[in-house]
Amino acid sequence: MTLSDTILREVVAGYLTATPSAPIGVAVSGGSDSLALMILMRDWAQEVGADLRVVTVDHGLRAEAAEEAQYVGRIAADLGLSHDILRWQGWDGTGNLQDRARRARYSLMTDWAKENGIEVIALGHTADDQAETFLMRLSREAGADGLAAMQAKRLQRGITFLRPMLSLHRAELQAFLTRRDLTWVSDPSNDDPRYDRVRARQALQVLEPLGVTVASLNQVSRNLADIRETLAWYTFVEARQHVRVDHGDIVIPLAAYRTFRPEISRRLLQQALIWVSGAEYPPRRKGMTLLQLSLSAGTGMPLAGCRVTVARGDIRITREAAALKDLTAAPGEPWDGRWRLIGPAVPGAEVRVTGETGLKTCPDWRETGLPRTTLLAAPAVWQGDELVAAPLAGRAEGWRAELLRSDEQFFATLLTH
Repeated sequence: MTLSDTILREVVAGYLTATPSAPIGVAVSGGSDSLALMILMRDWAQEVGADLRVVTVDHGLRAEAAEEAQYVGRIAADLGLSHDILRWQGWDGTGNLQDRARRARYSLMTDWAKENGIEVIALGHTADDQAETFLMRLSREAGADGLAAMQAKRLQRGITFLRPMLSLHRAELQAFLTRRDLTWVSDPSNDDPRYDRVRARQALQVLEPLGVTVASLNQVSRNLADIRETLAWYTFVEARQHVRVDHGDIVIPLAAYRTFRPEISRRLLQQALIWVSGAEYPPRRKGMTLLQLSLSAGTGMPLAGCRVTVARGDIRITREAAALKDLTAAPGEPWDGRWRLIGPAVPGAEVRVTGETGLKTCPDWRETGLPRTTLLAAPAVWQGDELVAAPLAGRAEGWRAELLRSDEQFFATLLTH
């Protein structure tokens, strides 16, 4: 069944605020899905008076990409929409190209949104993308989280990424564009079997006679999303009862931890590592498995820019000092995304990690009651090679350390990730 233009527009509008107070972004590559999303959102924006901005990321990986971005710009201009092109030049030929490009795309878009006062960016993912992703992750032996449906809303670095077309099929959107006499860009990599997504798309055609279709895989993904939410709830409940935040560290009583089911402990540890380190993505499953085995044996280990220790009956997840050795900030500015040091004016002062050198000049650090590992990774004020102040380590010197992440924010992440 071909959906009417009105139904398509209503599906998209159902995910949008009726009277948005800030500009809204839409990411458009020129492919059929994102191009259809731009048209549908333009129609919606005209009805409600929204300020819609279009952005295209040119990864610079194909000679045609620049012209395709210009093509999107011409269509946007015909629709009366502003259009910006963001260029990525970070590919050095190493690592997973698609993963690197995806991360770069989101980073560029979040920076663009913040510069333009945009709080929401709409993406053109469809039910077809959902099914292809399911098969790709199934081949990697993913768990419930990996196989669960894509989230329609996801907060990343303060920007909400919205996927309003997850219930729509690519064929429906292409029919919509055809009715509008619009053509879309066809990326040749979409037919290149070297890519996992292309092989997943081809596999779906083979599996369809068995009833394994885009629609059925989407339903399985939604079922697993319900399981994901249930597991997140029980993790939140256990954390609320047992976990505390101490000077930016996450502390879990070892006795309580040993009562958790493995999946609950994995989720709790995973989110604690993300919250402490500020990482965008969790550690790989192999690393998490090794951490759980270590903790079961009563020992910790470093992982994902954090140090996990076991002492005095507690598991403590703190920042790894070595991961901060090159990080600097001006006094009063955020440091490591977690701390702000405020104090008297000191010419040439900068905030750096306390480290071994700094802690040696803090004779009273034991009186703070904080573990040595926590203080080694704590922020301090330096003037060249001289330690000016280390407020967490007992040398305040008129300075104070302000934690930028609250306890409530940590507990909330257990439900939103």
